[in-house]
Order: sequence, then C-alpha cells, then structure tokens
Amino acid sequence: MTDDRMNWLGVSLTVSAEAAEAVSEVLARFAPAGVAVEATNFTVTPDDHGVPVGDVIVRAYLPADAELEQTRARLEESLWHLGQLLPLPAPVYTPVADQDWSEAWKANFKPLRVGKRLMVIPAWLDPPLAPDDVPIRLDPGMAFGTGTHPTTQLCLCAVERHLRPGQTVIDLGTGSGILAIAAAKLGANRVLAYDIDAEAVRVAQENVAANGVADRVRVTKGSLAELRAKGASASLVLVNILASVIVRLFEEGLADLVEPEGRMVLSGILDSQAYEVHAALQRHGLTLAAQEHLEDWVALIAEKEGKLVDAGRG
Repeated sequence: MTDDRMNWLGVSLTVSAEAAEAVSEVLARFAPAGVAVEATNFTVTPDDHGVPVGDVIVRAYLPADAELEQTRARLEESLWHLGQLLPLPAPVYTPVADQDWSEAWKANFKPLRVGKRLMVIPAWLDPPLAPDDVPIRLDPGMAFGTGTHPTTQLCLCAVERHLRPGQTVIDLGTGSGILAIAAAKLGANRVLAYDIDAEAVRVAQENVAANGVADRVRVTKGSLAELRAKGASASLVLVNILASVIVRLFEEGLADLVEPEGRMVLSGILDSQAYEVHAALQRHGLTLAAQEHLEDWVALIAEKEGKLVDAGRG
C-alpha cells in the first residue's frame, strides 16, 4: 500500500443470519477494533423505519502492518475450518483509509422499531417519533449491537416485556450498550454493563452519555470471574453471547449473578442449541420461564427461586 492512510484492510463476508455469530467470533480473533454486523436489505416503512431482511454482512478491519499477510493467512485457515460446518462465501478484502473505516458500515443503518415501544435510531438521524416511543440513539462504532440482528432484537423485546421498574440490571457482554440503555429507559433503577473488550466499553460509555442515562448506567471493563469476585448481582441479568459461551459461563458461575426471584435473559442461541442451554441453566438452579423465537434464533428467560433482595451489588 503506497498511500499512508491505507493502514487497514477490511474483510467482509455476506452470510445468513444463522451463520453471523460464528463468523463474527472468528473475525474477532484477528480484528483488534472489533466486528460489525450489518443488514444487507431493509423493508422501509412509509415513515422511514427500517426492518432488516435477508442476509447480513459481517465486517472487520485488520491492521495493515508487517504481520498483515500472516494474519490474513491465519484468518483464512480459521474460516476454512468453519466452512466445513457452515456454507461460507470467500471473504472480500478492501483497503480502507484510516479516517473512513469506522464510517463504512453506516449506509444501511436506519431507524428500527423493536417490540412495541423501542426505536433504535442512528445517532446522526432525527426521525419523527410517536408519543409512546422510547428512542435509543446509537453510534455503534465497531462494537457489536446495532439492533438489526435477531439475537439483539430478542433481547430488547425481552427487556421490554420482563423488566420491572426499579430493578437493578446486569448486562454481561454489553457491546454497543444497546441493552443497557434500553433497560434504563424502560425503568431500571441501576444498570451495570460489562464487557471484556476495551473498545466496546468506550463505545458503550459514549452511547450511554448520548442517551442521557449515565446517571443510571455504569459501563465497566470486566469478565464474569471479576464480577463474581466482587459479588456482583442483580434481579435481571442480560446475556447476549454465543450459546457455547453461555454454557461455559454457567460452569464458571453465571447463575450466581441472578438474585433470588430474579430473572436472566439468554440470547445468541440458535433453535438447535436451545436444549443445550436449557439443560445448563437447569443444572445451575434456574428454571425456564419463557422461550421466545425470531427467525431461527431463540431467547430463553430463566428465573431463580428464593426471596428477592435487589441490592444491586457491583
């Protein structure tokens, strides 16, 4: 690359919504700035609200440094292995100018209605709102969570249905902060949002501030082990991660985050994976309260028995 500004190599794959999570996990191993998932097509309503349909684009950016060719080779090897399980297209590579890379995905991000009241709105747009709409203004940057993916929509709908005003909420793996913001705007008294990725934490903090909920939402870099070490707990816990990761986290004490009589929303789960996650939550003292579907994805709402004490530690 002769242009000094061309110091990123964009890599993207257009895949089904079912494959997006697995492809995102692979790209994230090689992309220090994170992964974005974009809708490829929208059905646009007369009031310019977008409803995503069809395949999605999973996009990441590789540093164009001395290790680029080695990184690219390892990435393609990992995608090849994944391709033995899922049909995948060849990745598309595009050199990107530094000042443009974080803007590249914005073209397809339109206002999106989720559930009955939630409106996910790009931070740079100002569409008309109905009196009861709850706007979530979002600039995801490179953090996952624009609201277009079925797993995020399932979580948002679950928060709208299951959140009780005044609750304390933990959002584990907050990404862009979209779920934490929704919880605060729907009446949570305190939201503790955590992510292990520093860029996600930065983006989420900016989005929390832009939505005027910084007094109720605290975004922190942290893992499940760190949360458990300081006794963090809440009456509503949100986990939108891969099913395999959820099962592993249960073995590491995920259920401890839920207070007695509290609930946990689990998403990022394909229909075919629901049984495995259901079995894991039962092994660790939770009961399935509801199961909600969107396309081929499912969210499980689990609850813990006992006397509720909503202290919201963490």
